[in-house]
Amino acid sequence: MDCMCCVEFLKEEGNASVSQQENGFVDSLSILNSEKAVQEIIQQPLIQGIEDNLIEFSEAMRTVAKALRRAAEGKASAQAEAAEWKRKYELERARNLQLEHKVLSSGESIGECNGERTGNSADEPVLSNQTHEQSDVCCGKNGICSHEVLRDGDTDSNFDVVQNKVMRKISLKWQTRPQTVLILTKPNSASVRVLCAEMVRWLKEKKKLNIVVEPRVRVELLTDSSYYSFVQTWQDDKEILLLHMKVDLVITLGGDGTVLWAASMFKGPVPPIVPFSLGSLGFMTPFRILTSVTIETPTCTHLVAFDNFSRSKGDPQHYSDSEHYREYLDSILRGPISITLRHRLLCHVIREEAKNEYEAEESIIVLNEVTIDRGISSFLTNLECYCDNSFVTCVQGDGLILSTTSGSTAYSLAAGGSMVHPQVPGILFTPICPHSLSFRPLILPEHVTLRVQVPFNSRSHAWASFDGKDRKRLAPGDALVCSMAPWPVPTACQVNSTSDFLRSIHDGLHWNLRKIQSFDGPRDP
Repeated sequence: MDCMCCVEFLKEEGNASVSQQENGFVDSLSILNSEKAVQEIIQQPLIQGIEDNLIEFSEAMRTVAKALRRAAEGKASAQAEAAEWKRKYELERARNLQLEHKVLSSGESIGECNGERTGNSADEPVLSNQTHEQSDVCCGKNGICSHEVLRDGDTDSNFDVVQNKVMRKISLKWQTRPQTVLILTKPNSASVRVLCAEMVRWLKEKKKLNIVVEPRVRVELLTDSSYYSFVQTWQDDKEILLLHMKVDLVITLGGDGTVLWAASMFKGPVPPIVPFSLGSLGFMTPFRILTSVTIETPTCTHLVAFDNFSRSKGDPQHYSDSEHYREYLDSILRGPISITLRHRLLCHVIREEAKNEYEAEESIIVLNEVTIDRGISSFLTNLECYCDNSFVTCVQGDGLILSTTSGSTAYSLAAGGSMVHPQVPGILFTPICPHSLSFRPLILPEHVTLRVQVPFNSRSHAWASFDGKDRKRLAPGDALVCSMAPWPVPTACQVNSTSDFLRSIHDGLHWNLRKIQSFDGPRDP
């Protein structure tokens, strides 16, 4: 509009000047004023408008450049990710081809994959894969890796573990006959002590196995009789670290606490565990025993039945157990058996004065959970939580529970967490009495790394406990880092993993137990 006005003004001035020249009248002052006005009109608005347009155009070009740069970066990232997935696919394909070649060369067939016997003897079963689908090679030399599957010849273990990807079942089959058994017992229990002595005698005489027990148990057995001098034990912690290379099978006599104790003894690979239920809880001990006690007196003999070896009144002189545990062990030693791979958490504390994350304290492996609480302090716990370096939330309350799925029926359940099947790979993130109505528990994938840090502005210290023990103080600035351990705990199933889990929550928790609704009430028309 300014340009049009300028043009019109120039036209008018030109016409005026022409008419004045034609008439012979020249007013120099008016001409001078007109020229100054024209220069002001042409220069100021026009130049200002051009500058504004140039600025807008330059900003638009910068925006376009940023968009192009982001698109290029996204394309490069997508290409790199596609190349990585292609590399993984080719690697898995090569492994599967190698596995198929091994199966064909060894003369195995699909019938063997379904558990049918071939020319192998009963004492030396050989495990074959139940499926030819994708699986990985175990990274542990003498045990089971959490994300991977053992195959025949891949390790030095005396057992192979195969997972059926379709049915989601994991089974164990012995490569050779088991040679050594470790027996762990609940302390301060007379019934467990008697059962242990009877089981040791039977395994030695009938199955010709080497028996390893704790030093305390060996002393108790030798106190009862010198017959048990063949029982082996260990002398120091260095020998405990090598147990997984010596022991083929672990038997626990007690409750879930005994299973936790057995798992804590193995910092790396864990042999298969056969847990017998002789305690108050049975979420991880599916093998239950109904026994009888024979009380011998000078005049008569009384036979009384007991469940889980409960102690009878009086002092029985002789215990005679039923054949239940013998039937279970016969089946397990013969194989194959269904097992549950119970994942564990690898935890370590990083102090505030540490220069980097590698300057951490000795790592601790837990089977149930790691708990961070406020201890005896009256202040709320203040915790900053990160997942793979991404901020999750700030916990203000009594504390936080980082639990495995096996520990979902323990402290996490009491704090309001969900019950999760033990073979579901994941980490439960459960707050303890949070000071927020909207703080709900989370279930995170197994591959993440969690970091819980006490901020510098926290009013008090925090305390971390690992499976209910090994309590450590966390000062402001300290952090606890947790991730999934590479070595799970294989526990034998009585039926299968799902059936044992459902039976445990029904029997142990009386889950969803109520009276059945009467059928003779009012009905819909």
